Amino acid sequence: MIVETKIPSTYPFSLAPPPFAYDALEPYIDAATMRIHHDQHHQAYIKNLNAALKKYPEWHDLSVEELLRRCNELPVTVRQTVHEQGGGHLHHWFFWKVLKPGAVGSRPTGALAQAIGRDFGSFEAFKAKFVETGAKHFASGWVFLVVQPADGRLEVLSRHDHDNLLLEKKTILLLNDLWEHAYYLRYRSGRVDYLNAFWNVVDWEYVGRRLESALAGTP
Repeated sequence: MIVETKIPSTYPFSLAPPPFAYDALEPYIDAATMRIHHDQHHQAYIKNLNAALKKYPEWHDLSVEELLRRCNELPVTVRQTVHEQGGGHLHHWFFWKVLKPGAVGSRPTGALAQAIGRDFGSFEAFKAKFVETGAKHFASGWVFLVVQPADGRLEVLSRHDHDNLLLEKKTILLLNDLWEHAYYLRYRSGRVDYLNAFWNVVDWEYVGRRLESALAGTP
């Protein structure tokens, strides 16, 4: 089955309930962090995005993805806000999708496992590259596993704040939040510990479906 990867909603955007209990990812992501991250931080991005678009009904029928792709066409007074707050909404919506309780010990399979082996040498080499990229990233941002739909090649990279990859023609398969609110309560300044713990909560089936969708040309 091909996964539906678009955010279906348009203005006014709303926060979906968390896909699992707040404590379902413990001890790797604690309940307090999940509650604050989802209910406060993600909600704030949605609130600010709605406020920015309120006076511009001509833009209300677009999804977050479409708004970000056409950000340079928006009124200059809200362009940066939509870029930042819309990017925050998009990234967090996707972040909850890639997390899965009870995923300890799970690994990629099928085409995803083959692609990781081809482009990184091994699953362990990929994980090391992902952690290293996230650890070296300065200040806030995100670390991604992406695919180039044109040739199916995988790449690990990071971007600052909520800069998105839609205009770079790269399809995100996996991402992890490098903002301190994602890990500081549990790990303090130990970003590397947080990045290593992340492998215990990844939904590799979902990531694999995203690769399948990207390669089929139906992202």
